[in-house]
Amino acid sequence: MDREGPVSQTFGINTFNLDEMRKRLKRPIFEAIQATIAAGEALDMGMADEIAEAMKDWAVERGATHFTHWFQPLTGATAEKHDAFLSVHDGKAIESFSGSQLTQAEPDASSFPSGGMRSTFEARGYTAWDPTSPAFLVYDERGATLTIPSVFISYRGEALDKKTPLLRSMRELSRSACAALDVLGRPTRYVNSTLGAEQEYFLIPRELFELRPDLEVTGRTVIGTVPPKGQQMEDNYFGAIDERALNFMSDFEAEAWRLGIPVKTRHNEVAPHQYEVAPVFSSINVASDQNHMLMDLMRKVARRRNLAVLFHEKPFSQVNGSGKHNNWSIADAEGNNLLEPGDNPDQNVDFLFFLAGVLRAVHTRAGMLRASIASAGNDHRLGANEAPPAIISVFLGDTLTRILDTLLEGKTADAVSDEVIQTGLEVLPELRKDNTDRNRTSPFAFTGNKFEFRAVGSAQSNAMPMAYLNIAVAEALDEMCARLKGRLDAGEDRNAAILAVVREVYADAKPVVFNGNNYDQAWVEEAARRGLPNEMNTPAALKTLVEPETKALFEKYKVLQGHELEARYTILLEKYNRMLDIEAVQMIRMAKTGVLPAAYAQQELMARAYEGVKKLDFDTSSQLEELRIYSELVGKTLDGIDAIRQTLASAPDEEDAPARAAFWVEKLIPQMDALRVTCDTLERRTDEELWPFPSYHQMLFQ
Repeated sequence: MDREGPVSQTFGINTFNLDEMRKRLKRPIFEAIQATIAAGEALDMGMADEIAEAMKDWAVERGATHFTHWFQPLTGATAEKHDAFLSVHDGKAIESFSGSQLTQAEPDASSFPSGGMRSTFEARGYTAWDPTSPAFLVYDERGATLTIPSVFISYRGEALDKKTPLLRSMRELSRSACAALDVLGRPTRYVNSTLGAEQEYFLIPRELFELRPDLEVTGRTVIGTVPPKGQQMEDNYFGAIDERALNFMSDFEAEAWRLGIPVKTRHNEVAPHQYEVAPVFSSINVASDQNHMLMDLMRKVARRRNLAVLFHEKPFSQVNGSGKHNNWSIADAEGNNLLEPGDNPDQNVDFLFFLAGVLRAVHTRAGMLRASIASAGNDHRLGANEAPPAIISVFLGDTLTRILDTLLEGKTADAVSDEVIQTGLEVLPELRKDNTDRNRTSPFAFTGNKFEFRAVGSAQSNAMPMAYLNIAVAEALDEMCARLKGRLDAGEDRNAAILAVVREVYADAKPVVFNGNNYDQAWVEEAARRGLPNEMNTPAALKTLVEPETKALFEKYKVLQGHELEARYTILLEKYNRMLDIEAVQMIRMAKTGVLPAAYAQQELMARAYEGVKKLDFDTSSQLEELRIYSELVGKTLDGIDAIRQTLASAPDEEDAPARAAFWVEKLIPQMDALRVTCDTLERRTDEELWPFPSYHQMLFQ
């Protein structure tokens, strides 16, 4: 098998990165764009022509024939429109690419969701180059396309994408954190929010995927019974990786590295044929772009290897769901992680200040964070197998909780001991404990020097959850900064003042801290006593977005206007409604054209067998009872199909998205659940040769 050279020699060669810019751009231009990437400083667009020329030369040298502005509209997917570099002058063809072509393009905005922000006839929308994220090459059989990460805005400047709010939230968090560091006595030029997004997914043979119309259309199985052995033996997690999966991983990793995507970790997840890929952390906007790039790349590589990659949060019922664990932190301009506890977190007052800020943000804005992860797919996952519940709480671990609790009591925390884990084997090296354990059941967990937002769904863009988190933390830091300034102006000692603010904030935010088992029903009851929200479905969770307090927050930090939030609420509800509609219609079709014909054939075989045995004068009561039960299931299937059809026909109009969503939750989902139970029971009682769809056993174990 052909092998590429060391990753160090191929990493990023398909990106127009800083090394390429340094070679190709004049020093003042390179330094300007370097400052833009590092600190978010404004770039003089007078330099755009020279940057575009250098970018075009680099791309054409590597086989590029086209360029595209690549953006993230509110559809949930990425979008692109390709234009050739071709230009004809006096009958001669040349490659050309101007600064204006680099910085701006105009796709038809009327064909993308707007949530009522614009009329259908208002078509103008603009993509604008995001210089903070490197351009890259996407290859096809005949060449390549220069792909330019961009934002997407309307004619009136409204954000029509997910990236624009993320970039704005990064700006606001940097401003708030810099202000806090100034008051803390350690000023910095900027603060960068960072992200490492662990991506979970399933991988199944493509020939089986193509025989499951529900997987093809909805991303999940709307019918299907679990096999006798699933994940209950707990033997899959970190197990030996299947050879087909390993070859797939090696392929997409090699291509990812060439695109500068720093994928590092791969392993089996909890369920059969479930896996995870995790990158090294990077700036949050670049990490978000790269996650989109990675998912697109994995789909292409899977198809080439006759596999199907599933990103849905719950493709298989009663089997572990998939998340996109967002490992988030913040660092100053010198690269110092502001959430690094150090060897003595009890004495690290700056760390405690920022830790308290995050706790306040999650406690105050838990509803907003829950809304950021709300989707029809994630509703199936949250609170189910191996997934955190819909209650947003924070895991800190015993050490940090003890420090904060002691501080709350007005005492000095005990020094953190450098504990060693006793292995009982002298030949092994000493294993030193971290300050926190890990809690897989927590939706938002501190994991050493970062927070892991585990509740984000695997199919979701991480741009909006991270934008919402950034805004919430910016708000908390601003409020804490004001308190701290007041104490310092009153003449208090700096460290004493910092600890006093931390104590006040923790006293309010403590209810959000929970270090126990989030799966336990007792936690649901305890969370209710603490006043923590528990929105179990997407329509309920999304209501936070249109509350006056939420609108005021987004407007204060200049991330989204109130009507832009209302538009997103409408778009997300419409997407939820349409997905439920599609799933219901697909379920009816599979039940009508697949399940029932198989059941009729099985029923006929059973009836013939019964009549044959009856002639022998044997006791046929058990067979007759089995036939009766089976016939009842067939009748229940017909009744279930009819009930769903009537519900779809009587639903509130699409224009009233909230009423339609509430109707789906109240009527449609229970009916779909009931029909699924009936169909799955029939599957267990029907000859495998008659059943028309690949079973869970085939998909998860072949």
